This record gives sequence, structure tokens and C-alpha cells, in this order.
Amino acid sequence: MTQSQQHIIIVDDEAPAREMVGEYLKMHGFGVTLCDGGKTLREAIEIAVPDLVVLDLNMPEEDGLSIIRDLKGRTNVPVIMLTATASPIDRVVGLELGADDYIAKPCELRELMARIRSVLRRSAPARAPAAAPEAASAKAKDQLVRFGTKWLDLEAQALRDDEGNEHPLTASEFGLLKVFAANPKRVLSRERLLELANARDAEAFDRAVDLRIMRIRRKIEIDPTKPAVIRTIRGGGYLFSPVGEKG
Repeated sequence: MTQSQQHIIIVDDEAPAREMVGEYLKMHGFGVTLCDGGKTLREAIEIAVPDLVVLDLNMPEEDGLSIIRDLKGRTNVPVIMLTATASPIDRVVGLELGADDYIAKPCELRELMARIRSVLRRSAPARAPAAAPEAASAKAKDQLVRFGTKWLDLEAQALRDDEGNEHPLTASEFGLLKVFAANPKRVLSRERLLELANARDAEAFDRAVDLRIMRIRRKIEIDPTKPAVIRTIRGGGYLFSPVGEKG
């Protein structure tokens, strides 16, 4: 694997399926590791954290949702779910747990490649290293946006509290917060949010926007059940009120 080569882990208990996807990705210049379940995935991540994980939701030993929960609790690595017999609620739960996209299985390999590249584009900024504190400048301070209980650092692309502790943020969550930061006090429809966040590549993502905003609210609102920072506008969409302003 070359230094600049992006590394993808394929997790599927069916050897023919994971090998087919793995060979296709290798043909397109990716470094690939094949895993048959959660145990081998964790072992692989101990060696090197990948740029992305393609994960089958339906596996006998440990289900994909459990793996996503564990993975997102320890890393910010992007995840694309492969769903065969998974119900819509499984896909919704997977997105709520932090998965970045999903695709039906058996998948069309060109579509999977397009989704992988799209998620990698969105995730690359969010995974950039934070700037060193001593390098902070007036320009860097202009890149800080207050979102309720947290600060969004647009330059470092990180979410921090007042003590400077960083709170995990997925690429899609950062994309939405960046859109809100650029459009304060403006009502944005779900479609407009997806357009501005360059996230229109996934199917039926109106619902995914709601789930992602619910996750964001848990991180930034004083009371997520009564959101004051990112407010729901009935029939319109969402509105970012800086510092929870009423107006």
C-alpha cells in the first residue's frame, strides 16, 4: 500500500461477496483489507485505522448495528452499510448510530464506488488534524462559531466545548453545521440543506437529515428535547439561531 493510497476495510461474512468488492476496489487503486466479522474488523483497526469501512449489516455472529455502535464509540471512521434483508428501521438506526450512507445488497459495484468516493470527499476535511493552540491567530478566531454549548472550529473542522475538549463529529454532521454557520437566522429546507452540504447522493435522505440534526442537538443543545439553537420550523425546515436567540 502506497503512502497516499486510501485504505478501505470490507466486512462481510460471505467470502465471495467481500472478495468481489475487494478486487473491484483494488482495481481502482484502493488498499483493501477483508474481514469476516466484528472480531477481525477490530483486529484490523488495531493495526491501522482505515479511511472507510464497508459493512454488511446482516451477519450471524455479530450484527452490523452492534459493530457500528462499537466502531463509532472508538473512532470517527466513515461507514457505508450494505443492506440485504435489513428492514428500513435497521437503516434508520444505523444512520442514527453514525453510519454515513447505505446501499442495497447485492450492490451495483459502480454505484458502491460512487458512494465510497462521495463519503471519502465529505469525510476528509472532518478528519484533518486540529491546529495547535499556539498557532491560533485572529484569523483562526474568526473561524469559531458558537453552537449552543459548543464551538465549531471551521478551520480545524472540529466541535469543542468551553474547556477545549473535542467531541466526535461525523463528516455529515460537520457538513450540516458548516451550512448552518454560513446561513444564520435563515430557514433551510431539508432539500436545501442536502444541496448545500453536498449530500444529495444518498437515497431517501430527508429522514436522514432529521436523524443527523437529532444527533447534533444532543451535542450542542442545553436541552435537546427543547432545541433553541437549531430550531424546527413547521412546514419549512430548520433554522440556526446563534446563541439560542428567540428571533
